[in-house]
Amino acid sequence: MPQSLAEEIRNRLSEFTTTERRAALALLANYPVLGLGTVAQFARAAGVSSPTILRFAARIGFSSYPALQARLRSELEDQINSPLARVKGGQKAGDAGISTIAEACLTNIRETFRHLPASEMEAVAALLADERRGLFLLGGRFTDALARYMGAHLRILRRGVTHIAGQEGNWRDFLIDMGRRDILVVFDIRRYQADLARLATAAAERGVTIILITDSWLSPIASVATHVLPARVSVPSPWDSTAALMTIAEALVAGVTNADPERAERRMAMLEAYRDDSDPARPQQPDAGEDRPAPLKSPDPQADRPERS
Repeated sequence: MPQSLAEEIRNRLSEFTTTERRAALALLANYPVLGLGTVAQFARAAGVSSPTILRFAARIGFSSYPALQARLRSELEDQINSPLARVKGGQKAGDAGISTIAEACLTNIRETFRHLPASEMEAVAALLADERRGLFLLGGRFTDALARYMGAHLRILRRGVTHIAGQEGNWRDFLIDMGRRDILVVFDIRRYQADLARLATAAAERGVTIILITDSWLSPIASVATHVLPARVSVPSPWDSTAALMTIAEALVAGVTNADPERAERRMAMLEAYRDDSDPARPQQPDAGEDRPAPLKSPDPQADRPERS
């Protein structure tokens, strides 16, 4: 799968002029809807001139503004495509064999890391390793399993890790404890969940650093995220693959481990000791005195004392 336009724009921000960068950030903040309006509407929302929008479109490789819009419409269709829509579109689960699906997953992983800057991964790992920051993790209907998996590993490596579980009504309870020193990691892939976006936006308004792990088309949460890690998810099946997202999560866990190996080893050793103590299959040392002859009782100390005259 080729790189999405959203990924390309985000990766090329440093190449744009000041006004073109404003246009790019405005589009990414409301992607792809902002680009589907008129040039004047786009320019007004970005706070730039109409000629700047046309230069921006040319800079990213389009011969005209309508050509840019055609690409955006195509990506919008991909974003909102449900598994049922893909089946109705002729993509059936049995069309591709198991080996084909497996190869597609491997390709997704390779392509994800080919386009994902190592510096971005390192920056995120450094943030996650900082125990001075509280860390919260959350995912969507299918991706919350990844958030829970990642959180279970990070809890071993550092303090202050919380997986936000339950219904949206319960999520707000965590917001009151979030502040500028905290981090929220969100997994969100198409079709993006509005409830995740609401929580991420509310957390960002409290100064929380948002780390988004998403797909190539970028969840709307990207507009409030400090770090965005996009993964390839498309395979020849009605269902998206989360293999590349899982690999991102595991790479970050490894990065946190390497950030402070002594702390990681110390905490893992403590955990293993606690597990050994609670393992019912582990042979237990006999309690003091168990299966041993009872000690002789000392005679009454008063009996050995001579009588006083």
